[in-house]
Amino acid sequence: MKLASWNVNGLRAIMRKGGLVSFLADQRPDLLCLQEIKLKPEQVDFEIDGYQLILNSAERAGYSGTGLLIKNELIDTLNKPVIGRNFGEDIEVEFNLANDQFGNPNNEGRVISIELPDFYVVSVYTPNSKGDLSRLKLRYEQWDPAFLKYVNDLRQAKPVIFAGDLNVAHREIDLANPKQNIGKHGFTDEEREGLSNYLTAGFVDSFRKIHGDEPNQYTWWSHWAKARERNIGWRIDYYMVDNRLTDKIKNATIYADYMGSDHCPIGVEIG
Repeated sequence: MKLASWNVNGLRAIMRKGGLVSFLADQRPDLLCLQEIKLKPEQVDFEIDGYQLILNSAERAGYSGTGLLIKNELIDTLNKPVIGRNFGEDIEVEFNLANDQFGNPNNEGRVISIELPDFYVVSVYTPNSKGDLSRLKLRYEQWDPAFLKYVNDLRQAKPVIFAGDLNVAHREIDLANPKQNIGKHGFTDEEREGLSNYLTAGFVDSFRKIHGDEPNQYTWWSHWAKARERNIGWRIDYYMVDNRLTDKIKNATIYADYMGSDHCPIGVEIG
C-alpha cells in the first residue's frame, strides 16, 4: 500500500495551482493524508478523479483542518469506513485542551483517522508553538501527551500509522541551521522530547528507518531568501509507523520536487 501526506497550506489554493493534481497523477497513492486544508465541506467546489475526499474542518473559517484522499478502489473494499475526527471528550477533558489562550485545539480539525483492514491511518496537524513560544506549554504539557494517548488507545485494536506536519525538527540533522535555531519554535527541547516520546512508545520514523542519517532532507522551507531554491529547510513532516509493522516498511520518500505549498509531500510504502 502506498501512503502519502502533504501539508497543502490551503486545499483550494493548491488545486488552483495544479500541484495536488500533478502529484496524484504521478504517484497514485492509495491514501493521502492532508493538513492545513483551510476550508469547510460546503466550500469544496472541485472533484479529484479516482479519489474520495474526507475532511475534518476547523470551526474557524480558513484555518487549520485535516483530511484524507482515498482511492475509490480502496474505499470500495471497506465495509462502511470507520472515520474518527478529533479527540474524544475524555481526552479533551483529561488534558484540559479547552484551556488554551488561543482556543481549544480540539476544535481546529487537527486529527482525522480511518480504520483499514490491517491498521489505522491518522492524519495530524500539530499546533505550532508560535514564534514567541506562547503555545509551547500547550504543545508540551497537553497536545503531545493527548495525541500519544489517542494513538495508543487505537493501538489496542490494531497497529497505527500516523502522518502529518508535527511542527518540530527532531534532531540537528533535520534542519539546515540547527545551531541558530536551538530553543526557537520548532526546535525547542520540549518539542523534540514530544517526538522522542512517540518513538519510545513504539513508533518508527519511517524516513530515518529507510534512509538512516542522510543529510539535507527537508519537507518545509521558508518563503524568505530563496530558502527552497537553496534547500535551507526543515524536516517537520513525518510518517510514523507502529513498530509492529516495521518489517513491512518497503520505502519512505520525500517528494521535494512537488510545488504548490511551503511543504512538500512525503510518503511510505507498506508491503
